[in-house]
Amino acid sequence: MTTESRTGPGPRDRFRAQVREEVKAAALRQLADGGPEALSLNAVAKQLGMTGPALYRYFANRDSLLTELVVDAYSALAAALAHAADAPAGDDTERLASVVRAYRAWARTEPHRYRLLFRAPFKGYDAHSDRLVEAAQRAMNVVLNVANAPAAPDTAVPEGARVQVREWMERRGVEDVPPAVASRTMMLWAHLHGLVSLEIEDNFASMGIDPGPLYEAEVGEFTRGL
Repeated sequence: MTTESRTGPGPRDRFRAQVREEVKAAALRQLADGGPEALSLNAVAKQLGMTGPALYRYFANRDSLLTELVVDAYSALAAALAHAADAPAGDDTERLASVVRAYRAWARTEPHRYRLLFRAPFKGYDAHSDRLVEAAQRAMNVVLNVANAPAAPDTAVPEGARVQVREWMERRGVEDVPPAVASRTMMLWAHLHGLVSLEIEDNFASMGIDPGPLYEAEVGEFTRGL
């Protein structure tokens, strides 16, 4: 007599996964409408025709649900950047420009998810847990790899940042990237984050300025620095 082994998730597991995705989708709609402060498990449960206690079988609490949303957002951002990095776009400088444009495009398309990544959602939430840091690093690694391609190996790390950059690289397992490239990539991300944050909050619109050329100038400045 032979028995067949189950090679995939059973009906119960598939149902649980489906419900979790529906819960996350409802939570994202709340975030889009009112930000993290508006996120309510009871409201999500009501929207899905569930009771509050039933929802807690899928997510232990609001923090647990929020963590899933943050990890998903980092994964989506990393995927968008990786797709831009892999697309044929000429030389290494053009690949980097494509990644920068993808970063901006994702933030403009998903502003509520972008804000979730870079703002403290509410008091008491651990936005620096190992799981979130690892998720964030996957997106950073895409930029590091692309930025490393056109790099000059003798570019110096700015004085005062040398020790911190090296320690950060060791903690995050960043290898095969010169510290100078890592340092410059951090600076690039800081500048882009500032531009993106101003744009999605409509600050440039109120000034009558198109930030697109600013992004392009930032890429040029970055590559010249390398």
